Amino acid sequence: MISPQQDKPLVLIVDDNPTNIDILVTALQEDYRLGISKSGARARAYAEKHHPLLILLDIMMPNMNGYEVCRLLKDSPETADIAVIFITALHETASKTKGLDIGAVDYITKPFNTAEVKARVRTHVELRRIQEELNDQNRILKRKVEEKTALTQKILRLTIQSMSQMAESRDPYTAGHQQRVSQLACAIAQKMAMTAEDIDTIRVAGLLHDIGKFRIPSDILNRPGKILSVEYEFLKIHPQVAYDLLKDIPFPGPVSEIVYQHHEKLDGSGYPRGLTRSGILPEARILTVADVIEAMSSHRPYRPALGTDIALAEIVKHKGDHFDPDVVEGCLAVFREDHFQFHDRS
Repeated sequence: MISPQQDKPLVLIVDDNPTNIDILVTALQEDYRLGISKSGARARAYAEKHHPLLILLDIMMPNMNGYEVCRLLKDSPETADIAVIFITALHETASKTKGLDIGAVDYITKPFNTAEVKARVRTHVELRRIQEELNDQNRILKRKVEEKTALTQKILRLTIQSMSQMAESRDPYTAGHQQRVSQLACAIAQKMAMTAEDIDTIRVAGLLHDIGKFRIPSDILNRPGKILSVEYEFLKIHPQVAYDLLKDIPFPGPVSEIVYQHHEKLDGSGYPRGLTRSGILPEARILTVADVIEAMSSHRPYRPALGTDIALAEIVKHKGDHFDPDVVEGCLAVFREDHFQFHDRS
């Protein structure tokens, strides 16, 4: 059980003059727990161990004056938040300004007026109490925000996973395609030293880039043999469909636009908008290359898997016209230097 005395705020009195100490103790002992130090070195040690709410600090002391003590207290993370009130016989404005500049909150001048001492200490103790309450509330709010953010991210993660699985469930021949494209796109982005935030955006876009194929009839997606030109034109709507589905979801990054652009080419020969060079996002350029590599490396209803070497040769062949040269070089490095391999789960 905490005693009433322990509930009182702790105030440290630092002065080498016993008379001054007696006056301050008499004025404050009824309302506060009091610590006493007669030197700057002992005051610092006491503050670090007991962390008082407030320090009444004499300026004119031997060996280490009050300015030096205050500066050291404010320089230490362990004691920087302790309020310091200087007690001094100095009346010059410059002396007071110096103390405030190094972190003191107030001055009490000698000879002491007991009522003034009580009022100033009470004011600053109350300010510190309010500040600590605000800090506690901020910590609680921060924790709640972090919990809410974590929950939102979990829901978004599960939603992305469900949407990705929904798209691939209609096309068993390309099951896992979006996950593998996402893996490779992230590996290329990392090789190109993109930020963690950009890489995460690319990861999400990769997992969802073909979600628009849910609008494509299954017999077109799964039919063996070469796709007819009219069917190909119908297939080309899937980036637009995906964009319309994703554009209003608050992803951490331009996911919907990256998905919209993942079939665009630098020379304008891509679809659905025929964008060229500067009109294509860097993340989309990475996703385009990853998509081509995975698609050519894997089995499709209309052809067997062509293998990674042929896929890499294709992006080299069209480096600069279809594909971003930096992305192509990054992709080659991922396979040749890092020995990248697709795996089933991202």
